Amino acid sequence: MPKIWSQTIEAHRDAVREATIAATAALIAEHGLSGVTMSQIAKDTGIGRATLYKYFPDVESILLAWHERRIDAHLAELVRVRDRTEGAGPRLEAVLTAYAKASRAGHAASDPAAALLHRGAHVADAHRRLHEFVRELITDAAAAGDLPDDTHADELAGFCLHALEAARGRGPAAVRRLVRATLAGLAATPEA
Repeated sequence: MPKIWSQTIEAHRDAVREATIAATAALIAEHGLSGVTMSQIAKDTGIGRATLYKYFPDVESILLAWHERRIDAHLAELVRVRDRTEGAGPRLEAVLTAYAKASRAGHAASDPAAALLHRGAHVADAHRRLHEFVRELITDAAAAGDLPDDTHADELAGFCLHALEAARGRGPAAVRRLVRATLAGLAATPEA
């Protein structure tokens, strides 16, 4: 098969996947996670159901692809926040604030599809990557003298992430309070 032909096929596949995920995201915004069907997705994508099934076996697989993209976008945003902030301590605070704001807008716990999306290897991998990212920020802040030098970065990364999950469904003032309390907890001198 000529290279140009295989590139065209691959571009078409990518376009169908992108259109499917975009249509699914729009349907989720309109109907919620549990209100999405393959028929609606096919109709809004403008492709036949048979074609849709060639790419995704069911709504769950589309939702998981959509969710993976959202997770990647959130992690990329945290990297952008880190990269545009000067100084180890301010960088840590900026990232924790951005994470708390993102947690604030998370899925409603009452949505049954949210449980579906938050299981599996892609979520475990995202948690691992996020934990490592925050651990590195804590290590850098300790090395810069912004945190005690005997900081246990791995433990404190878990502390930060769990503490800031309390921002889910809270207002902006609560997010600020939670970030301040988390940073105060990090700055406390650890015991042996």
